[in-house]
Amino acid sequence: MNKGGDIIIIEDDPDDQLLIEQAFQELGYANKRIYFPDGLEALAYLNSETPLPFIILSDINLPRLDGIQLRRRLRENASLNLKCIPYLFFTTALNQDVVIEAYSTSAQGFFVKPSDFNEIKQTLKSIVEYWKRCAAPNNFKS
Repeated sequence: MNKGGDIIIIEDDPDDQLLIEQAFQELGYANKRIYFPDGLEALAYLNSETPLPFIILSDINLPRLDGIQLRRRLRENASLNLKCIPYLFFTTALNQDVVIEAYSTSAQGFFVKPSDFNEIKQTLKSIVEYWKRCAAPNNFKS
């Protein structure tokens, strides 16, 4: 895990993108945020020669390739899977079946996107702080 890497955010709603970005700006994390409107664009980016991202925050309901399908594709890609990029769902889609399906993809978290800005900010802070403290297999040099 590259704790100084980019935070990949896959969100098709421009208003939600704006709120998420405002929250990150107020939190003051140095990690660059890169936004994608759908899973296909994010997949193309992640398959390119880019620096290892820190975490991926994905909505579930996305055009062209939804968050669940994207997660499955990333797990099937051996080289991306070995990079141990934390994949978390950050979505308004909430019911038991969706949560079960999300965790069946080996996602590392499922967070409900709050409607209140301060709660969005607090949720994002909790996510980032947790992963900044977490060790991953690729944190060790051979």
